[in-house]
Amino acid sequence: MKRITLCVALLAVIAVGVAAVESNQAQQPPRLATLGPKPPAISPPSAEEIDAAIQRGINFLLHHQNKSGSWGTADSTRPDEIYAPIPGAHQAFQAAVTAMCLSALLEVGGRKPQVTAAVDRGEAWLLEHLPKVRRATPDAFYNTWTHAYAIQALVRLLEYHKDDPARQNRIRELIRQQIDLLERYEVVDGGWAYYDFEAQSRKPSGSSISFVTATVLVAFHEARQAGEEIPEHLIKRGVASILRQRNPDYSYHYGEYTKYMPRRPINRPAGSLGRSQACNLALRLWGDKSITDDVLKTWLDRLFARSGWFDIGRKRPIPHETWFQISGYFFYYGFYYAALCIKQLPQADQAPYQDHLARLLIDLQEKDGSWWDFPMYNYHKQYGTAYALMSLHRCRHAKATSD
Repeated sequence: MKRITLCVALLAVIAVGVAAVESNQAQQPPRLATLGPKPPAISPPSAEEIDAAIQRGINFLLHHQNKSGSWGTADSTRPDEIYAPIPGAHQAFQAAVTAMCLSALLEVGGRKPQVTAAVDRGEAWLLEHLPKVRRATPDAFYNTWTHAYAIQALVRLLEYHKDDPARQNRIRELIRQQIDLLERYEVVDGGWAYYDFEAQSRKPSGSSISFVTATVLVAFHEARQAGEEIPEHLIKRGVASILRQRNPDYSYHYGEYTKYMPRRPINRPAGSLGRSQACNLALRLWGDKSITDDVLKTWLDRLFARSGWFDIGRKRPIPHETWFQISGYFFYYGFYYAALCIKQLPQADQAPYQDHLARLLIDLQEKDGSWWDFPMYNYHKQYGTAYALMSLHRCRHAKATSD
Protein backbone atom coordinates (compact mmCIF):
# COMPACT_ATOMS: atom_id res chain seq x y z
CA MET A 1 0.00 0.00 0.00
CA LYS A 2 2.82 2.40 0.87
CA ARG A 3 4.45 1.64 -2.48
CA ILE A 4 1.19 2.37 -4.36
CA THR A 5 0.71 5.60 -2.42
CA LEU A 6 4.27 6.67 -3.25
CA CYS A 7 3.73 5.93 -6.94
CA VAL A 8 0.49 7.93 -6.97
CA ALA A 9 2.24 10.84 -5.28
CA LEU A 10 5.11 10.69 -7.77
CA LEU A 11 2.70 10.68 -10.71
CA ALA A 12 0.93 13.68 -9.21
CA VAL A 13 4.21 15.59 -8.96
CA ILE A 14 5.04 14.75 -12.57
CA ALA A 15 1.57 15.84 -13.70
CA VAL A 16 1.94 19.16 -11.91
CA GLY A 17 5.31 19.69 -13.54
CA VAL A 18 3.97 18.92 -17.01
CA ALA A 19 0.98 21.21 -16.43
CA ALA A 20 3.30 24.01 -15.35
CA VAL A 21 5.37 23.64 -18.52
CA GLU A 22 2.26 23.53 -20.71
CA SER A 23 0.71 26.58 -19.04
CA ASN A 24 3.98 28.46 -19.47
CA GLN A 25 3.77 27.82 -23.19
CA ALA A 26 0.64 29.98 -23.37
CA GLN A 27 1.23 32.79 -20.89
CA GLN A 28 2.50 36.30 -21.48
CA PRO A 29 5.95 37.18 -20.17
CA PRO A 30 6.32 38.83 -16.77
CA ARG A 31 6.97 42.56 -16.84
CA LEU A 32 10.58 42.09 -15.74
CA ALA A 33 11.32 40.25 -19.00
CA THR A 34 10.56 43.37 -21.04
CA LEU A 35 12.48 45.94 -19.01
CA GLY A 36 16.10 46.83 -19.54
CA PRO A 37 18.65 49.36 -20.82
CA LYS A 38 18.69 50.69 -24.36
CA PRO A 39 21.84 50.81 -26.48
CA PRO A 40 23.31 54.13 -27.61
CA ALA A 41 23.04 55.32 -31.18
CA ILE A 42 25.69 54.04 -33.60
CA SER A 43 26.92 54.77 -37.10
CA PRO A 44 25.53 51.86 -39.13
CA PRO A 45 28.01 50.05 -41.36
CA SER A 46 27.37 50.01 -45.08
CA ALA A 47 26.52 46.84 -46.99
CA GLU A 48 29.96 47.11 -48.56
CA GLU A 49 31.64 47.11 -45.13
CA ILE A 50 29.73 44.01 -44.12
CA ASP A 51 30.59 42.22 -47.35
CA ALA A 52 34.26 43.13 -47.03
CA ALA A 53 34.43 41.83 -43.44
CA ILE A 54 32.73 38.61 -44.50
CA GLN A 55 35.20 38.14 -47.34
CA ARG A 56 38.15 38.62 -44.98
CA GLY A 57 36.66 36.01 -42.68
CA ILE A 58 36.13 33.60 -45.56
CA ASN A 59 39.75 34.08 -46.59
CA PHE A 60 40.89 33.27 -43.06
CA LEU A 61 38.98 29.98 -43.06
CA LEU A 62 40.28 29.06 -46.50
CA HIS A 63 43.89 29.74 -45.50
CA HIS A 64 43.63 27.91 -42.18
CA GLN A 65 41.97 24.69 -43.26
CA ASN A 66 44.07 21.65 -42.37
CA LYS A 67 45.43 19.46 -45.15
CA SER A 68 43.08 16.74 -43.97
CA GLY A 69 40.08 18.99 -44.67
CA SER A 70 39.32 19.71 -41.01
CA TRP A 71 39.72 22.92 -39.03
CA GLY A 72 41.48 23.35 -35.68
CA THR A 73 44.15 21.37 -33.86
CA ALA A 74 45.14 20.45 -30.32
CA ASP A 75 48.28 22.62 -30.52
CA SER A 76 48.68 25.11 -27.70
CA THR A 77 51.21 27.79 -26.82
CA ARG A 78 50.13 28.37 -23.22
CA PRO A 79 50.87 26.26 -20.14
CA ASP A 80 47.31 25.91 -18.83
CA GLU A 81 44.36 24.89 -20.98
CA ILE A 82 40.84 23.77 -20.22
CA TYR A 83 40.35 20.16 -19.20
CA ALA A 84 40.36 18.03 -22.37
CA PRO A 85 41.11 14.30 -21.90
CA ILE A 86 42.90 12.84 -24.91
CA PRO A 87 42.07 11.75 -27.49
CA GLY A 88 38.27 11.92 -27.17
CA ALA A 89 37.92 15.55 -26.14
CA HIS A 90 40.00 16.76 -29.07
CA GLN A 91 38.20 14.50 -31.51
CA ALA A 92 35.00 16.18 -30.34
CA PHE A 93 36.47 19.70 -30.49
CA GLN A 94 37.88 19.26 -33.98
CA ALA A 95 34.69 17.73 -35.37
CA ALA A 96 32.53 20.46 -33.82
CA VAL A 97 34.77 23.25 -35.11
CA THR A 98 34.93 21.66 -38.57
CA ALA A 99 31.14 21.46 -38.63
CA MET A 100 30.87 25.13 -37.67
CA CYS A 101 33.36 26.23 -40.33
CA LEU A 102 31.49 24.20 -42.93
CA SER A 103 28.21 25.83 -41.90
CA ALA A 104 29.78 29.27 -42.22
CA LEU A 105 31.22 28.62 -45.68
CA LEU A 106 27.98 27.06 -46.87
CA GLU A 107 26.08 30.15 -45.67
CA VAL A 108 28.35 32.92 -46.93
CA GLY A 109 30.99 31.44 -49.25
CA GLY A 110 29.01 31.11 -52.43
CA ARG A 111 30.14 28.78 -55.22
CA LYS A 112 33.59 30.15 -55.94
CA PRO A 113 36.00 27.34 -56.88
CA GLN A 114 38.26 27.80 -53.85
CA VAL A 115 35.26 27.77 -51.52
CA THR A 116 33.64 24.69 -53.04
CA ALA A 117 37.01 22.91 -52.88
CA ALA A 118 37.29 23.73 -49.16
CA VAL A 119 33.69 22.66 -48.54
CA ASP A 120 34.18 19.38 -50.37
CA ARG A 121 37.32 18.57 -48.39
CA GLY A 122 35.70 19.58 -45.13
CA GLU A 123 32.63 17.51 -45.89
CA ALA A 124 34.72 14.46 -46.75
CA TRP A 125 36.59 14.76 -43.44
CA LEU A 126 33.39 15.27 -41.45
CA LEU A 127 31.56 12.34 -43.03
CA GLU A 128 34.52 10.08 -42.29
CA HIS A 129 35.24 11.16 -38.72
CA LEU A 130 31.86 12.24 -37.36
CA PRO A 131 30.49 8.70 -36.84
CA LYS A 132 33.46 7.95 -34.54
CA VAL A 133 33.01 10.85 -32.12
CA ARG A 134 31.97 9.68 -28.67
CA ARG A 135 32.26 10.53 -24.99
CA ALA A 136 35.88 11.11 -24.02
CA THR A 137 35.76 9.95 -20.40
CA PRO A 138 33.04 9.28 -17.81
CA ASP A 139 33.31 12.86 -16.57
CA ALA A 140 33.82 14.77 -19.86
CA PHE A 141 31.63 14.54 -22.93
CA TYR A 142 32.28 17.55 -25.15
CA ASN A 143 30.82 15.49 -27.99
CA THR A 144 27.45 17.03 -27.10
CA TRP A 145 28.65 20.16 -28.91
CA THR A 146 29.82 18.04 -31.83
CA HIS A 147 26.47 16.37 -32.38
CA ALA A 148 24.55 19.66 -32.17
CA TYR A 149 26.74 21.66 -34.57
CA ALA A 150 27.15 18.65 -36.85
CA ILE A 151 23.37 18.52 -37.28
CA GLN A 152 23.37 22.15 -38.41
CA ALA A 153 26.21 21.56 -40.87
CA LEU A 154 24.58 18.42 -42.23
CA VAL A 155 21.27 20.24 -42.75
CA ARG A 156 23.13 22.83 -44.84
CA LEU A 157 24.84 20.06 -46.78
CA LEU A 158 21.40 18.69 -47.69
CA GLU A 159 20.72 21.91 -49.56
CA TYR A 160 24.24 21.94 -51.01
CA HIS A 161 23.60 18.47 -52.48
CA LYS A 162 19.96 19.02 -53.40
CA ASP A 163 20.55 17.46 -56.83
CA ASP A 164 22.31 14.38 -55.45
CA PRO A 165 19.75 12.04 -53.77
CA ALA A 166 22.37 9.40 -52.96
CA ARG A 167 24.54 11.90 -51.08
CA GLN A 168 21.49 13.32 -49.33
CA ASN A 169 20.57 9.85 -48.08
CA ARG A 170 24.05 9.44 -46.60
CA ILE A 171 23.77 12.85 -44.93
CA ARG A 172 20.35 12.02 -43.51
CA GLU A 173 21.74 8.82 -42.03
CA LEU A 174 24.35 10.88 -40.22
CA ILE A 175 21.75 13.39 -38.98
CA ARG A 176 19.75 10.52 -37.49
CA GLN A 177 22.88 9.13 -35.89
CA GLN A 178 23.59 12.51 -34.25
CA ILE A 179 20.03 12.67 -32.94
CA ASP A 180 20.38 9.14 -31.56
CA LEU A 181 23.67 10.03 -29.87
CA LEU A 182 22.14 13.13 -28.31
CA GLU A 183 19.41 10.93 -26.88
CA ARG A 184 22.10 8.62 -25.50
CA TYR A 185 23.96 11.53 -23.86
CA GLU A 186 20.90 13.36 -22.54
CA VAL A 187 21.29 13.83 -18.77
CA VAL A 188 18.95 11.85 -16.54
CA ASP A 189 16.81 14.90 -15.63
CA GLY A 190 16.45 16.01 -19.25
CA GLY A 191 18.54 18.45 -21.25
CA TRP A 192 22.23 18.29 -22.07
CA ALA A 193 25.61 19.05 -20.54
CA TYR A 194 29.29 18.32 -21.14
CA TYR A 195 30.46 17.23 -17.68
CA ASP A 196 29.30 14.56 -15.25
CA PHE A 197 30.97 15.05 -11.90
CA GLU A 198 28.32 13.02 -10.08
CA ALA A 199 27.85 9.27 -10.65
CA GLN A 200 29.52 9.35 -14.09
CA SER A 201 26.87 6.89 -15.21
CA ARG A 202 26.22 5.53 -18.69
CA LYS A 203 23.40 8.05 -19.10
CA PRO A 204 25.03 11.17 -17.66
CA SER A 205 23.96 11.97 -14.12
CA GLY A 206 25.36 15.50 -14.07
CA SER A 207 23.45 18.76 -14.12
CA SER A 208 21.81 19.95 -17.32
CA ILE A 209 23.34 23.20 -18.59
CA SER A 210 20.89 25.80 -19.89
CA PHE A 211 22.83 27.02 -22.92
CA VAL A 212 23.99 23.54 -23.96
CA THR A 213 20.39 22.38 -23.94
CA ALA A 214 19.40 25.46 -25.92
CA THR A 215 22.12 24.75 -28.50
CA VAL A 216 20.83 21.22 -28.99
CA LEU A 217 17.19 22.32 -29.22
CA VAL A 218 18.01 24.92 -31.89
CA ALA A 219 19.84 22.25 -33.91
CA PHE A 220 16.92 19.86 -33.44
CA HIS A 221 14.55 22.49 -34.80
CA GLU A 222 16.66 22.86 -37.94
CA ALA A 223 16.65 19.09 -38.36
CA ARG A 224 12.87 18.95 -38.02
CA GLN A 225 12.52 21.76 -40.56
CA ALA A 226 14.60 19.59 -42.91
CA GLY A 227 12.16 16.71 -42.50
CA GLU A 228 13.80 14.69 -39.74
CA GLU A 229 11.86 13.28 -36.81
CA ILE A 230 12.89 14.40 -33.33
CA PRO A 231 11.69 12.28 -30.38
CA GLU A 232 9.04 14.32 -28.62
CA HIS A 233 10.22 13.27 -25.16
CA LEU A 234 13.64 14.81 -25.83
CA ILE A 235 12.04 18.13 -26.69
CA LYS A 236 9.71 18.16 -23.70
CA ARG A 237 12.42 17.25 -21.22
CA GLY A 238 14.88 19.72 -22.76
CA VAL A 239 12.37 22.56 -22.67
CA ALA A 240 11.43 21.70 -19.09
CA SER A 241 15.08 21.78 -18.01
CA ILE A 242 15.53 25.30 -19.40
CA LEU A 243 12.30 26.48 -17.79
CA ARG A 244 13.51 25.23 -14.42
CA GLN A 245 16.54 27.50 -14.84
CA ARG A 246 14.70 30.64 -15.94
CA ASN A 247 14.37 33.70 -13.73
CA PRO A 248 11.37 36.08 -13.92
CA ASP A 249 13.41 38.55 -15.99
CA TYR A 250 14.30 35.75 -18.44
CA SER A 251 17.89 35.55 -17.43
CA TYR A 252 18.93 31.90 -17.17
CA HIS A 253 21.04 30.01 -14.70
CA TYR A 254 24.32 28.63 -15.93
CA GLY A 255 23.26 25.12 -15.04
CA GLU A 256 20.61 23.38 -13.03
CA TYR A 257 23.10 22.81 -10.25
CA THR A 258 23.06 26.59 -9.60
CA LYS A 259 19.27 27.00 -9.43
CA TYR A 260 19.30 27.07 -5.62
CA MET A 261 21.65 30.05 -5.82
CA PRO A 262 19.55 32.31 -8.08
CA ARG A 263 21.36 35.52 -7.11
CA ARG A 264 24.80 34.10 -7.64
CA PRO A 265 26.53 36.56 -10.02
CA ILE A 266 26.59 34.18 -12.98
CA ASN A 267 22.81 33.72 -12.72
CA ARG A 268 21.94 37.42 -12.81
CA PRO A 269 21.08 39.33 -16.00
CA ALA A 270 24.67 40.53 -16.42
CA GLY A 271 25.95 36.98 -16.10
CA SER A 272 23.28 35.69 -18.47
CA LEU A 273 24.00 38.10 -21.35
CA GLY A 274 25.60 35.38 -23.45
CA ARG A 275 22.99 32.73 -22.59
CA SER A 276 19.60 34.40 -22.68
CA GLN A 277 19.67 34.78 -26.46
CA ALA A 278 20.11 31.04 -27.06
CA CYS A 279 17.66 30.02 -24.33
CA ASN A 280 14.98 32.47 -25.47
CA LEU A 281 15.41 31.31 -29.06
CA ALA A 282 15.21 27.61 -28.21
CA LEU A 283 12.06 28.04 -26.13
CA ARG A 284 10.40 30.19 -28.78
CA LEU A 285 11.19 27.71 -31.56
CA TRP A 286 9.62 24.92 -29.54
CA GLY A 287 6.40 26.75 -28.76
CA ASP A 288 6.88 28.94 -25.70
CA LYS A 289 4.45 31.78 -26.42
CA SER A 290 5.85 33.87 -23.60
CA ILE A 291 8.98 34.53 -25.69
CA THR A 292 7.37 37.43 -27.49
CA ASP A 293 9.00 39.88 -29.88
CA ASP A 294 9.24 42.29 -26.96
CA VAL A 295 11.23 39.76 -24.92
CA LEU A 296 13.64 39.20 -27.81
CA LYS A 297 14.01 42.95 -28.31
CA THR A 298 14.59 43.57 -24.60
CA TRP A 299 17.42 41.05 -24.45
CA LEU A 300 18.92 42.28 -27.71
CA ASP A 301 18.85 45.80 -26.28
CA ARG A 302 20.49 44.54 -23.09
CA LEU A 303 23.23 42.79 -25.05
CA PHE A 304 24.07 45.79 -27.21
CA ALA A 305 23.74 48.32 -24.39
CA ARG A 306 26.24 46.35 -22.32
CA SER A 307 28.43 45.02 -25.12
CA GLY A 308 31.42 47.05 -23.93
CA TRP A 309 31.06 45.62 -20.44
CA PHE A 310 30.49 42.13 -21.89
CA ASP A 311 33.69 42.60 -23.87
CA ILE A 312 35.74 42.74 -20.66
CA GLY A 313 35.68 38.94 -20.55
CA ARG A 314 36.83 38.54 -24.16
CA LYS A 315 40.32 37.02 -24.56
CA ARG A 316 40.77 36.42 -20.82
CA PRO A 317 42.47 33.03 -20.50
CA ILE A 318 40.78 31.73 -17.34
CA PRO A 319 37.09 30.71 -17.50
CA HIS A 320 34.74 32.78 -15.34
CA GLU A 321 37.52 35.08 -14.09
CA THR A 322 35.79 38.39 -14.79
CA TRP A 323 32.79 40.15 -13.25
CA PHE A 324 29.60 38.12 -12.93
CA GLN A 325 31.71 35.04 -13.73
CA ILE A 326 31.47 35.57 -17.47
CA SER A 327 33.83 33.53 -19.65
CA GLY A 328 35.32 34.77 -22.90
CA TYR A 329 33.82 31.86 -24.81
CA PHE A 330 30.34 33.30 -24.27
CA PHE A 331 31.11 36.30 -26.45
CA TYR A 332 30.70 35.25 -30.09
CA TYR A 333 28.41 32.42 -29.03
CA GLY A 334 26.05 35.00 -27.55
CA PHE A 335 26.16 37.22 -30.61
CA TYR A 336 25.52 34.29 -32.96
CA TYR A 337 22.31 33.38 -31.15
CA ALA A 338 21.45 37.07 -30.97
CA ALA A 339 21.65 37.10 -34.78
CA LEU A 340 19.24 34.17 -34.90
CA CYS A 341 16.91 36.03 -32.53
CA ILE A 342 16.99 39.08 -34.81
CA LYS A 343 15.73 36.94 -37.68
CA GLN A 344 12.76 35.92 -35.53
CA LEU A 345 11.54 39.53 -35.49
CA PRO A 346 9.29 41.03 -38.14
CA GLN A 347 11.44 42.19 -41.04
CA ALA A 348 10.51 45.81 -40.44
CA ASP A 349 11.99 45.64 -36.91
CA GLN A 350 15.28 43.93 -37.73
CA ALA A 351 17.45 46.72 -39.17
CA PRO A 352 18.47 48.55 -35.94
CA TYR A 353 19.59 45.31 -34.33
CA GLN A 354 21.36 44.17 -37.47
CA ASP A 355 23.24 47.47 -37.57
CA HIS A 356 24.33 47.23 -33.93
CA LEU A 357 25.57 43.68 -34.34
CA ALA A 358 27.34 44.34 -37.63
CA ARG A 359 29.06 47.46 -36.28
CA LEU A 360 30.32 45.55 -33.26
CA LEU A 361 31.60 42.55 -35.24
CA ILE A 362 33.30 44.61 -37.93
CA ASP A 363 35.13 46.69 -35.32
CA LEU A 364 36.38 43.56 -33.54
CA GLN A 365 37.69 41.69 -36.57
CA GLU A 366 41.38 40.80 -36.18
CA LYS A 367 44.05 41.87 -38.68
CA ASP A 368 44.25 38.34 -40.09
CA GLY A 369 40.51 38.35 -40.81
CA SER A 370 39.54 36.16 -37.86
CA TRP A 371 37.51 36.70 -34.71
CA TRP A 372 38.28 35.04 -31.38
CA ASP A 373 37.19 35.40 -27.78
CA PHE A 374 38.88 32.73 -25.65
CA PRO A 375 42.30 31.08 -26.12
CA MET A 376 41.54 27.38 -26.55
CA TYR A 377 44.28 25.19 -27.99
CA ASN A 378 44.14 25.97 -31.74
CA TYR A 379 40.37 25.97 -32.14
CA HIS A 380 39.47 29.47 -30.98
CA LYS A 381 40.06 31.52 -34.12
CA GLN A 382 38.27 28.95 -36.25
CA TYR A 383 35.12 28.70 -34.14
CA GLY A 384 35.08 32.45 -33.44
CA THR A 385 35.31 33.23 -37.15
CA ALA A 386 32.55 30.76 -37.96
CA TYR A 387 30.22 32.33 -35.36
CA ALA A 388 31.01 35.84 -36.60
CA LEU A 389 30.50 35.00 -40.28
CA MET A 390 27.13 33.38 -39.64
CA SER A 391 26.17 36.38 -37.50
CA LEU A 392 27.24 38.97 -40.09
CA HIS A 393 25.34 37.08 -42.77
CA ARG A 394 22.16 37.77 -40.81
CA CYS A 395 23.07 41.45 -40.48
CA ARG A 396 22.54 42.08 -44.18
CA HIS A 397 19.37 44.05 -44.71
CA ALA A 398 16.72 42.36 -46.80
CA LYS A 399 17.48 44.47 -49.89
CA ALA A 400 21.17 43.51 -49.67
CA THR A 401 20.57 39.78 -49.20
CA SER A 402 21.23 37.68 -52.27
CA ASP A 403 19.34 34.54 -51.18
